[in-house]
Amino acid sequence: MESTKTLKTASIHQVPKDGSRLPLMEAFYTIQGEGGNTGTAAYFIRLGGCDVGCHWCDVKESWDAELHPLTAIEEIVSTAAAFPGKTVVVTGGEPLLYNLNPLTSLLQENGIRTMIETSGAYPLSGYWDWVCLSPKKFKAPDVSVYPFADELKVIIFNKSDFAWAEEHAARVGEKTKLYLQPEWSKANQLMPLIVEYVKSNPQWRVSLQTHKYMDIP
Repeated sequence: MESTKTLKTASIHQVPKDGSRLPLMEAFYTIQGEGGNTGTAAYFIRLGGCDVGCHWCDVKESWDAELHPLTAIEEIVSTAAAFPGKTVVVTGGEPLLYNLNPLTSLLQENGIRTMIETSGAYPLSGYWDWVCLSPKKFKAPDVSVYPFADELKVIIFNKSDFAWAEEHAARVGEKTKLYLQPEWSKANQLMPLIVEYVKSNPQWRVSLQTHKYMDIP
């Protein structure tokens, strides 16, 4: 019997390498709830497929690309363009598993601003107006991604994560905005630590998952 990881890899390999179709888990219009663009109306495109494996991930159903239909990028962009907020956030899963050049080109041709949320585990593809790099301990970022990060968003799960966050902050550009965000299930416990850390290290900012407080997707 094949392992789960092998099955994930096999399903990912079924996605066309030319980026013409992508495994679309879900897409929805909402308000960006966290990080540097909090409060912005945006159309979220969540792609299936991930081999990073964060144990606290709240969308584990996105991990297996095979569960999500391969969808033509023309269809994805056409639906996105129907909404008044001309910003798209591509997320996952781990979206950099795929060639995102065609999708982002078509979005930008339609006057839509492109953003990505990624662990950085794979080299960057696509043309982006904003790159949110959110590195995970389970699979280190590809070193080529760091210079492109407009935003570094580190999830704090325990006290040791502050030092780990500084390791990644040393690798991004001087203009990259730095955010610390509590893991949702431990937010009450971690928030006092994050607040004190940011007060002592003001180059960092606090990121909250405000969409969860607002009870929106």
